[in-house]
Amino acid sequence: MVGIHTSPGTHDKLSILSTDAQYDLACACGTNDRDRRHRGGDDRWIYPVTLQNGGYCVLFKTLISNVCTNDCKYCPLRANRDPERCTLEPEETVAAFMEYYRARKVFGIFLSSGVIGTPDATMERLNTIAHLLRNKEKFRGYIHLKAIPGASDAALEEAVSLSNAVSLNIETAGEDHFKKLSSRKDYENDIIRPIKLLGDLTAKGSKWSRVKASTQFVVGASDETDHEIVKYTWGLYKRLKFARVYFSAYQQGLGEPDLPGESLATDNRDLLTREHRLYQVDWLMRKYGFASVEIPFDEGGNLSLETDPKEGWAQRHPERFPVDVNRADRAELLRVPGLGPTTVDRILKRRSNGGRVNSFSDIGKPGKRLRKAAAYLKF
Repeated sequence: MVGIHTSPGTHDKLSILSTDAQYDLACACGTNDRDRRHRGGDDRWIYPVTLQNGGYCVLFKTLISNVCTNDCKYCPLRANRDPERCTLEPEETVAAFMEYYRARKVFGIFLSSGVIGTPDATMERLNTIAHLLRNKEKFRGYIHLKAIPGASDAALEEAVSLSNAVSLNIETAGEDHFKKLSSRKDYENDIIRPIKLLGDLTAKGSKWSRVKASTQFVVGASDETDHEIVKYTWGLYKRLKFARVYFSAYQQGLGEPDLPGESLATDNRDLLTREHRLYQVDWLMRKYGFASVEIPFDEGGNLSLETDPKEGWAQRHPERFPVDVNRADRAELLRVPGLGPTTVDRILKRRSNGGRVNSFSDIGKPGKRLRKAAAYLKF
């Protein structure tokens, strides 16, 4: 087992751990710089976050350790590799965060870690940091803890009690695909059991219903199809009532040679596009009223890399178009490629005030999206 390297100072540890944090690619395919993470001048990652009220702020996000006993084949920090290892002590992590928080550079903290010894030993460190923030520093702001696969029910319940948000990576869609990623973790016990528990602990009407539960797929490391990922995503939303599902594209070249993601005929650019398409599907299911069975896949069960899934659905249902912009209800308008919730609400507001929509200039400045909508609307 790799020992914990304690000789570097806090700044050196942060530099090492912030570099290793690059392997988490959530938000990598944002549409502008405000969507993407930024590295602070003192080697801390600052992550953009859109708040529920529409506001914008950033998180202090770090690994507390890159020591790990797991063998996840897609992860460059897996146990059989030899990067420079180090661990932040709870007091160091709290001090680093509070420095940023008092300077008003961040509004909250997101903590994750490699597995130091055992899942519960690692969860104890994460929970200790949250305890110090809540009880010693009297911090009442945002705390997101990423739970460790295989952690006990008691450790997970403690994490939920201290957090605003909790997450645990589902990694892939199903046990068969998961076995190709790790030989040390058990899919049902280490992944599915705690995910179900997080869903129960944060369910509507529960003691901690204010806490948001989320998870993340590592897209393209194994050989699952997009259809399988979407089916699991739908279940996470509808049965477990998770707040969010995220997708992180696997980075080729970082995994073991026998990893499916290393042999598939694709590249990192295609994997990022695939990640982006899955986020578009996620948005269709959460915001546009689409069901998982309506998402268009090719014969291999994957999403098109060339066409966004909403337009792909529209192309398969010509009988639904064109939509009358002055008569269609909100659900019908949301199905039109190029129309989003903001534009649809603008249309409905104009109609409710007795007006008609006679051209695109009545609902917004004509741009690429509205030009796309032109093929599916009539005035």
